Amino acid sequence: NVDIPFDRFIMELEDSIYRSHAVKKVDISEDRAILIATFPNITDKSRIQMQELEALTLSAGIHVLDKVIQRRPKPDPRLIVGKGKLNEIVINALAMDANLLVFNQELSPSQSRAISDFSDLRVIDRTQLILDIFAKRAKTKEGKIQVELAQLKYAMPRLVGARPALSRLAGGIGTRGPGETKLEIDRRRAKERISRLEHEIKRISKKRGVTREKRSKNHVPVVSIIGYTNTGKSTLLNTLTRGKVFTADMPFATLDPSSKRLRFPSDLDVIITDTVGFLRELPEELKKAFMATLEELNNADLLLEVIDLSDPDIEGKMLAVDKILEGLSLQSKPRIKVFNKSDKVDEEMANAYATRYNGCVISAINRPTLKPLVERIHEFFLGTLTTSVTRYKTNADSRQDRP
Repeated sequence: NVDIPFDRFIMELEDSIYRSHAVKKVDISEDRAILIATFPNITDKSRIQMQELEALTLSAGIHVLDKVIQRRPKPDPRLIVGKGKLNEIVINALAMDANLLVFNQELSPSQSRAISDFSDLRVIDRTQLILDIFAKRAKTKEGKIQVELAQLKYAMPRLVGARPALSRLAGGIGTRGPGETKLEIDRRRAKERISRLEHEIKRISKKRGVTREKRSKNHVPVVSIIGYTNTGKSTLLNTLTRGKVFTADMPFATLDPSSKRLRFPSDLDVIITDTVGFLRELPEELKKAFMATLEELNNADLLLEVIDLSDPDIEGKMLAVDKILEGLSLQSKPRIKVFNKSDKVDEEMANAYATRYNGCVISAINRPTLKPLVERIHEFFLGTLTTSVTRYKTNADSRQDRP
């Protein structure tokens, strides 16, 4: 006779069956992820990239269970990290009950399928993660259109179907040929939707152009707040104008541009706009989709570049912003560097940056610290900071906040 604890055996068997058939994704907030990246060498730069990936993942509402960095001369062409390492990751995922793998590298459609088939887990890359965040945060009709367009362009090459012999056909009796496969229908519909969305974005750009022309006729100067994501741009806009734009300590807390009017004691009116945060290696799909929004920067008379003094990668992110502005042909646009979060760093360090870059030191949550910045903006538009003195007419009848 063999003594087997059947009660415990049945319970373990039921638990095993339940776990194998459990739904893997109910809501994005329940996702539990392992972050994965490969680098030729493990350096401060690579660690900063992983920290940024973690911040983006948390911003999407995903729990981060582990981070895996593998040192490789170049990513494996099929599985990124190689079969042995991926097998190790899958075992850890099972032990930690992870249901999602997030890769720092952009995955090709074939890589994504291969990794998903090997691991039996959901797989996304940095681009898809950012697209998901944008989709979640977009509130206005314009923002939603831009995000949907970016998502469709990202998804197009990733649409896959079964073999033609096994595909469901749209053709049938009385039609010539086998008809369209479901995959072909999906692609055709996606292309049609992309075309409609692109047309809508052109309409939005045209509408923005009319608004810019009206502002130009009224001679109201425009200041655009720019900077890396999560540096405090919306907080600065709110404090300057006593506005109520949503703010949070996370990347891309706000996507939709906001504009407020600010009146100086001299009755000078200025329009201040907040723009979507910049990011290193922003997906090309998002760059193109948000071009209508970024076009607003061309209309700005002055840029306020908000910089997080407490960020360990402050220099790297300043360089990233410079490269993005260069890509938009805005590198010569007048700009004031605004060093934010002075309450989190040593005063000497903050002042050193301000001196080096001829910038202003502020704490966006502390209104009195904004006085030097407000004076710089005022002086700029009165011509004292430029070689050519330009004065702007003001709309004395408008009701605005005074700094």
